[in-house]
Amino acid sequence: MIKQSIASLAIVAAFASFGAQAATDAYVTNSTNVSDANPEGVVKNGIGECWQTGSWSADKAVKGCPGYVEPTVATPAPKPAPVVVAPKPVATKKQFTLKSDALFDFNKATLKPAGKDALDALVVEVKNLKPTEGSAIVVGYTDRIGSEKYNQALSERRAEAVRAYLVAQAPNAADMIKAEGRGEANPVTGDTCNNIKDSKKTRAKLVECLAPDRRVEVEVNGVTVETVEVK
Repeated sequence: MIKQSIASLAIVAAFASFGAQAATDAYVTNSTNVSDANPEGVVKNGIGECWQTGSWSADKAVKGCPGYVEPTVATPAPKPAPVVVAPKPVATKKQFTLKSDALFDFNKATLKPAGKDALDALVVEVKNLKPTEGSAIVVGYTDRIGSEKYNQALSERRAEAVRAYLVAQAPNAADMIKAEGRGEANPVTGDTCNNIKDSKKTRAKLVECLAPDRRVEVEVNGVTVETVEVK
């Protein structure tokens, strides 16, 4: 009788010890049982069953015991793809000035072979013109030697000669290339050559001095498309 009482007291003491060390009120636990597979230190019987308390319920199941469900780790939301906004049109304008003496013989409107070579750099620009936004204007100028009427006509013929060459190289741009002559207007020499008289004796010197005024200007207007990526 005394031996049974002592045994009963030992069992009660053991349970009291387990309860005191419990990390969860749903199971009997002991810190000496803690492991990776049994992080709560749940006490198990000889066949591996977890010792549950009267507070146990399915939602209190812990790792290492029946009914436990491993929590789902939320998958990070995928990084949003870069947003590509609508292409932004960017206007471009290029100005080219060609010396008439390089393009034509003096007082002529027929392109020289060397003049055609000089225009080839412009051909690339003209070929890149966009049909709906692009344009090019060829403007011819002369010096002040000769009559104003004659110089106006000469500047028009020279501008048209340049246009014709560009169109021949880039026929698809024909409708976008215009030509006009402005004669003696807008001289770039200013009054630099005013001290040289227009006489037979000084004509060659005057022609040389006024060379910058004899020119063809080509203005190419286009639109490029700039794609902007917003990250």
